[in-house]
Amino acid sequence: MLALRNILLILALLMAIPAAQAGSAKVLKVLPHYLDDKGRMALNPSLFARDAYQSYLRLNPDKRSGVKFDVNWRGRGLGQLKLRLELRGARGQGPTTVTLEETVGSTGWFSKWTTLRFTEEQWKAFGELTAWRATLWSGDKMVAEQKSFLW
Repeated sequence: MLALRNILLILALLMAIPAAQAGSAKVLKVLPHYLDDKGRMALNPSLFARDAYQSYLRLNPDKRSGVKFDVNWRGRGLGQLKLRLELRGARGQGPTTVTLEETVGSTGWFSKWTTLRFTEEQWKAFGELTAWRATLWSGDKMVAEQKSFLW
């Protein structure tokens, strides 16, 4: 009788896990990548080559033509979501801000990558990137957030 009670308790707990996770969202990772004048973030497809080229572009701002952000996120059971990326920068002595948005759908059990890009005109007017914040919105309610250290 005790074993049957334990089995029923375990089954009840396992059935409650999906219900507790329904309607959850999370911004898992935000990767900013500088782009060169040909729109490339790396010269080769390896991660080492990407990191080396990103370091080169960080040290040589005159070689940059833009920046793109790859955002890894998950939103389960919330319907249509809006991915919003708020950016802070500096051009000369003045601060600059830009907000990029994209409407995305729910992901189910797995995460999804979404790319948000500056246009070349936005990049030239923006200046140097100093901080970012990525948020997921369901209607007018923020359901997930991740921000850089300087935000």
